[in-house]
Amino acid sequence: MAERKPTKKGVSASAPPLYTSKILKVSALLDDTKTLFSHWDTTVPVPGNLDRILRENIFAKASRSRIKDILAVFRQRYLVEEDVVKALVVLVKKRFPAASLDRVLYFHAAQADSLLHVAVTEILMPMQAQGTADIDILTFQKKLPNWVDKGLSTTTWSESTIVRVARGLLTTLRDFGVLQGAVNKRIAPAYMPITAFAYIAFYLKQHQPSGAKLLVHPAWKLFFMNPELVERFLYEGNQHHLLEYHAAGTVTRLTFPVNTLAEYANVLVKKSH
Repeated sequence: MAERKPTKKGVSASAPPLYTSKILKVSALLDDTKTLFSHWDTTVPVPGNLDRILRENIFAKASRSRIKDILAVFRQRYLVEEDVVKALVVLVKKRFPAASLDRVLYFHAAQADSLLHVAVTEILMPMQAQGTADIDILTFQKKLPNWVDKGLSTTTWSESTIVRVARGLLTTLRDFGVLQGAVNKRIAPAYMPITAFAYIAFYLKQHQPSGAKLLVHPAWKLFFMNPELVERFLYEGNQHHLLEYHAAGTVTRLTFPVNTLAEYANVLVKKSH
């Protein structure tokens, strides 16, 4: 179905990335993501790995175009930062527990997809805070047209596209464990293994050096976490010797035992086994 490009009124050059309908082509694809990194060669650049993976059809998909769609989304989600690639290869190949790995993959996917991020932080989190857990397609269907009308999507979405995008969000969030239920969906009980939390904290601190600002980083909303809960997890991480966290008045100190995300992935794997 053809989609007409809208005029982006009021959207500045520094605005967050616009929402796309890529969610239609792939969902969480957790098993395929793990297959990708189990076959990854860290000595070869990203394009070389992707060319080989496309040739070898490691996902066992019938359609070459389907594989290309999957790889395009994986590239956006996980393959932009070299250190993230190396870290995920370590976590997958050294069998980081699935409960923790799935949280990490969800984090990176939501950070890379503005639509997925905003669906959780602006729709699900307020509902969860109000004690509302039941979710249906109308939950997203009602909100999506408003975002499109404001010029926040890359193209103008038809009514049928909006329905399909809403379904894609429901499926993806269910597969990532944010929602639960095959037919009638609910917000799943919040669950964050300490090793997954520590990985995300390390990643965020690399991009936001201030320990105090890390407490209020918007990424924690993806896990329905407020600053008080984030700080509680930091103290727990300190107790498990995954990091060092000290807070006294307005002074906050957060340090980690290694310098790179890939090195920290090895630390977390060892702590998990």
